[in-house]
Amino acid sequence: MKRTRRLKRWALILLGSSAVLLVPWMAVLAVTLPAKTEVHNWSVAWIGLDVLMAAGCAATAVLGLRGDNRARLTASATASMAVLDAWFDITTSAMGTELVVALGSAVAEAGLAAACVYLALSKGWGRIPAHPGRTAQ
Repeated sequence: MKRTRRLKRWALILLGSSAVLLVPWMAVLAVTLPAKTEVHNWSVAWIGLDVLMAAGCAATAVLGLRGDNRARLTASATASMAVLDAWFDITTSAMGTELVVALGSAVAEAGLAAACVYLALSKGWGRIPAHPGRTAQ
């Protein structure tokens, strides 16, 4: 038990240190990254985000319906993916119709993220009955 507490403490110290060290790194990136660039495998990158989001939704649904508490972990990861996808949709869109479509998608992704956060924070992951209102026989 003492070893576990010590490991947890060091993991938290590492996370806090990472947060502090990322600030100057972000400043370097802000100054050195180009405003425009050519990207290879663009479609693969975008499809990959959607594949990860779909996999997270499926895993959360399956685990949650089985009453498996690990659904909280997949819901949390899926919420993060939805926010990440919305961020990149908006920040990489050109002004005009493309941005309007990205903003519409972001609204849907925000709804997905909110549902996932709700599930991630929910307690009492007992098995969900197939028919609400009826008890299993």
